[in-house]
This record gives sequence, C-alpha cells and structure tokens, in this order.
Amino acid sequence: MTRTLTQEELDRYDQDGYLVIPDAVPPQRLADAIAETDRMLDVAFTITEGNTMLDVDPAHTPENPRVRRIKSQHEHSDFFHAFAAEPFIMELLSPLMPSGVRLHNTKINMKAPHVGESVEWHQDWAFYPHTNDDVLAIGIYLDDCTDENGPMFVTPGSHKGSVYDHHEHGYFCGAIDPNLIKPEIERAVPLTGPAGTLTIHHARLLHGSAFNRSTKARRFLLQAYAAADAWPLADLKGGLSSFNDRIVHGEPTLQPRMESPPVRIPLPLRPDVIVGSIYDNQSILENKFYRNLDKEKQAILAE
Repeated sequence: MTRTLTQEELDRYDQDGYLVIPDAVPPQRLADAIAETDRMLDVAFTITEGNTMLDVDPAHTPENPRVRRIKSQHEHSDFFHAFAAEPFIMELLSPLMPSGVRLHNTKINMKAPHVGESVEWHQDWAFYPHTNDDVLAIGIYLDDCTDENGPMFVTPGSHKGSVYDHHEHGYFCGAIDPNLIKPEIERAVPLTGPAGTLTIHHARLLHGSAFNRSTKARRFLLQAYAAADAWPLADLKGGLSSFNDRIVHGEPTLQPRMESPPVRIPLPLRPDVIVGSIYDNQSILENKFYRNLDKEKQAILAE
C-alpha cells in the first residue's frame, strides 16, 4: 500500500523543512530492509579495516566489529538498488519533485550501543549543491529511535536561511563551527520514533546527532534524491549516462531548472581523507559541538 503527502504535510514541509511520518513504511518492507542490512553487516566479521562498502571505527576488529556506516548500499545490494525506487517512497516524493526524482546517494548510519558516532552540525546542501534546491533525503529508522540513542536533531525552518561555511584550515570538512549557529542549535528538535518511522528533510536543513548513550542500537537508512531538473554543480558522478541511469521516477532532461539558492562549493577536499567518510572529514573541525559528549564516549570505551 502507498499513500501521498497530504496538503497539511506539504505545507508543514515547506514551513519547517522536514516531516516525520510514523506509518509510511509497510511492515514487510521494513523487515526486508533490516534483514538485508544484517546480511551486509556480516562482512564486518571478515575485515580488519574499512572498504568501499563499510566505514568502520578506528577501534574496529573482526572480533569486535564497529561499523559506522554502510556506504552506497544501492551499489552493493540488488535489494537496496530496487529499494531506492520503492513505490511507497516515490508516492511520497512525487508532489515534492514534480519534474521527476533522481537518486543522489544512499547510506545506512549505524550507532552501536554506547559508542555510536556523533555527527557534527551540517547541511547536506554543502556537500552537493545543485542548480535548484529541490533536493532532500528520506530516512527510515531500522530500530526504535529515542532521545538516548542518538536521534537526528534538526532546526525547523533553517532550510530557508543561510548556507554556512563547512570548511576548516582551508579544506572542506562537512561541518559547521557551532559558534556560528548557536541560536539555531538552541531551537533544534529531535526526530524520534519507532522502527519504521520515515523522515524527510530538505538538503539545506541544519542537522546533527550525538553519540548513542543507550544500550540499544540505532540504525538509520538514508536515501538522498534530487529533482530530475536539478543538476549538481560539483560532480556528475560518472558522466551523463550514469547520471541519467539514476532517475528512479520520471524522465531525464537536458534543461536544468536554474534558481538562485545560496551556494558554497565543497572544495578543496582534504588529500588525507577517505572519500565518503563524514566522520573523517569532520575530524579536523576544532570547535566541535559534541566535544564533551565525545569525551564521555571515550570514558565508556576505556571501561
């Protein structure tokens, strides 16, 4: 069964830049996604360091796996390749992207009990600006998400404000100095809900999350999309053919829709960082919002 967004939800998304929909994911599709995630995570027992699919914590070992993220799951799994175009997702996104829907990236962020990594405050838009900002991400909680296990915090309405600098020491680091956004952080709200809750958040929305302080895992499946007539300003990811192959609803176009949202280009990249690891990118941010919580995490690890 599928459903589209109500007018009330469309108005709320326009105003706040996000939605939380607790009943959007069919139970069987949720169970299938969890089973496939578990299958992919089994690889962690066989590797000593991260690879193209798994981003692991520096403390990872095969005996004690610590996976921070499954990267680009749609490229490593037939199930997730098809899941990117799930009808229940396309029905929700169609009114937000009437020109068509193009998949931009996917990931599953993992927060293991007690040690799941924090993610500093940022805007997805800083990573991939486009010719217009009909760009968003859907998230699906694969576990219950509570106040204690590292929910994503968002600042309502911030998608209509500034695009902040995500650089440190001259390099793109994918994080914002919290001193620049203190009022925005103070009015942020957590997005919580039971497993199967679906979120939608605009690419310009400010968000971040603390480490997992609970005894329960928090796995968060994310799939980012852009409107078919939104063209990236930094990278076509493999050329025109590959770019068009990522259309999951509607038809490709050679006529980008040009609007004037604020843009900062995510360059230069650090030469010493693994491409695709937000955790490594953000590590050079000196003034971290979650610094004190990270110290608490290290104390837990030392016990």
